[in-house]
Amino acid sequence: MSMQVAKTLDLKGLSCPLPIVKTAQAIKELASGELIEALATDPGSVADFNAWCRSTGNELVEQTEQDGVYRFVIRKK
Repeated sequence: MSMQVAKTLDLKGLSCPLPIVKTAQAIKELASGELIEALATDPGSVADFNAWCRSTGNELVEQTEQDGVYRFVIRKK
């Protein structure tokens, strides 16, 4: 299944809470159902993005890690 990401955020090098703050700001620009991709290097972002998606109702579609870069794909509610 191919996913069409509407926006990609490079959040590498940022520490908590900036990856979540910047994602929350950017997702406001998307239409409901669109996907945003966030790339982060903060290991704490894994728990942060999971908690943020649960609390906001946005869907964490995919979460991967490769070479210290965490990739999150989130569908706007």
